[in-house]
Amino acid sequence: MIKITLPDGTIKEFAKNSTPMDIAKSISEGFARNVISANFNKTTVETSTPLTTDGSLILYTFEDTNGKKAFWHSSAHVLAEAILNFYPKAKLTIGPAIDNGFYYDVDLEEDIISDKDFKQLETKFLEIARGKHEFSIRSVSKADALSKYAAEDNPYKVELIENLTDGDITFCDHSDFTDLCRGGHVPNTGIIKAIKITSVAGAYWRGDEKNKQLTRVYGISFPKQKLLTEYLALLEEAKQRDHRKLGRELELFTFSQKVGAGLPLWLPKGAALRGRLEDFLKKAQKKAGYEMVMTPHIGQKELYVTSGHYEKYGADSFQSIKTPKMDEEFLLKPMNCPHHCEVYNFKPYSYKDLPKRFAEFGTVYRYEQSGELHGLTRVRGFTQDDAHIFCTPEQLDQEFKDVIDLVLYVFSSLGFEDFTAQVSIRDKNTPEKYIGDVETWEIAENAIISAATDKGLSFVVEEGEAAFYGPKLDFMVKDALGRSWQLGTIQVDYNLPKRFDLTYKGADNQLHRPVMIHRAPFGSMERFIAVLLEHTGGNFPLWLTPDQVILLPISDKYQKYSEKVLESLENSEIRALADNRNEKTGRKIRDAEVSKTPYMVIVGEKEEQEGTVSVRKHGEGDIGTFTIEEFISLIKTEESKTLKKF
Repeated sequence: MIKITLPDGTIKEFAKNSTPMDIAKSISEGFARNVISANFNKTTVETSTPLTTDGSLILYTFEDTNGKKAFWHSSAHVLAEAILNFYPKAKLTIGPAIDNGFYYDVDLEEDIISDKDFKQLETKFLEIARGKHEFSIRSVSKADALSKYAAEDNPYKVELIENLTDGDITFCDHSDFTDLCRGGHVPNTGIIKAIKITSVAGAYWRGDEKNKQLTRVYGISFPKQKLLTEYLALLEEAKQRDHRKLGRELELFTFSQKVGAGLPLWLPKGAALRGRLEDFLKKAQKKAGYEMVMTPHIGQKELYVTSGHYEKYGADSFQSIKTPKMDEEFLLKPMNCPHHCEVYNFKPYSYKDLPKRFAEFGTVYRYEQSGELHGLTRVRGFTQDDAHIFCTPEQLDQEFKDVIDLVLYVFSSLGFEDFTAQVSIRDKNTPEKYIGDVETWEIAENAIISAATDKGLSFVVEEGEAAFYGPKLDFMVKDALGRSWQLGTIQVDYNLPKRFDLTYKGADNQLHRPVMIHRAPFGSMERFIAVLLEHTGGNFPLWLTPDQVILLPISDKYQKYSEKVLESLENSEIRALADNRNEKTGRKIRDAEVSKTPYMVIVGEKEEQEGTVSVRKHGEGDIGTFTIEEFISLIKTEESKTLKKF
């Protein structure tokens, strides 16, 4: 008999060689019908894998993230088989699950897959799936694996196998199809009921531009057609909310190939919006005791070698900047924290001076691959709302909690109410990925968990997601479409203060190391604005929106009264503009709706005579007639509902 520990802590005994599916059936036949994957002792296994030792078992359904991963990985195998049906000379490479679906990279040589081919691939995919073929994993010797793919003239699989250890190589079989695979599949293809090929793109082998460009076919699948229908409706809504589309329509930002890919240009309205976000945070930071600093866009290479960032980001950095001086080398900065360490080093501090809180909206640069650039969410130059707190170990807990409060204030003021937290710690099995000793890592990790617990945050702990210099608390925010985004991060760092020899004089008159907290409530300004655009659909909170009011005089003779109203609004610090075009009022209203201006003020003879304004609200229509003072009061009240005091 073996003892199996379930997620709720229950321990049950089962016969040796029982499978995860056997255990699922012992819980409930209904539950077992929905189980599609399993994890035994922190290793993904098939539901048909015989269990021979005691251990912890987690059973996954499609509702679980890991269940979806197995489902979509299995679907990638079926897609590969469908592709080979139409392109028998294609060379398969890899086909992983991704956040929404899966892809398979293939070398088609001279052939091309376009959107015209999607339907036949989907039809063949479903034909294969309906065969209810079981996924079966078998071990293969390295020699046999190499022989198979050498015979198929597939250099990609050969390269993968050459980097594997003999004895750890497995193939996955289903139907008449075989693929190199580590495992993690649903029981059989019949579970996959719906498929949509979503797009096709080019992708370099192993992400290296020096390698051959492959064809990447993206898809998504579901266990029910209804789920696919719902997903496609959500996808259509997402297209309408795409920040790149809205950015153009609302004239917030643009890109220029002459300037360079991944380098956004902020237009007047976008720059003003971004400025308001910065002012909003600066005001809260000032109340919280932060001091603003400014640092250069470049730094000597040695600065980033000292911090460890060169080792981490060197391969993703732009080429070094050479100067006329021999052996002098600068880099566009990939992070602000090394600069802030040197700001702290400007003068000696006593424990009485701490904490020191240095904040900066600092622009950093990383050379992202061209194929990975995406609007504002993946760029090569971005600005972080960065701050670094230098404090004593005794101050760490309260300082960390205060930063949590600041992050939650930012979220509440911008309408992000649905979020969870993630404590990202190191992977204990790969210590080479991190700097510093185990003891300080454990202190830092426990400090974050303790603070998050005390603040009542709902959080999960994820191994291997820490920064190379310290653990962190990441905030995962759900937008209006239910998509999850990582926004806001707080990190505890005992290592950079040591690397930069940062000190303060303690009450014992001896020198001590400060603890460093890295924090960025927005994260990247570019990415944050992109997510906010898609979350709100461009309907920003009233305090943030570029134009709060647009005045629509019904003819030229009411422009003078319109100007009077405009002056009153501007004197009350309300952002307003007048549409004095020689267009019909209906056209002006439609254009104002498209621009998502929150309030439209219509003025004509009646309004001029009575000293009033007729008001329409975006998305709602007419809301009545107001005196100018009443309308100003309405705007101020609406602003205060979302922009709370910190």
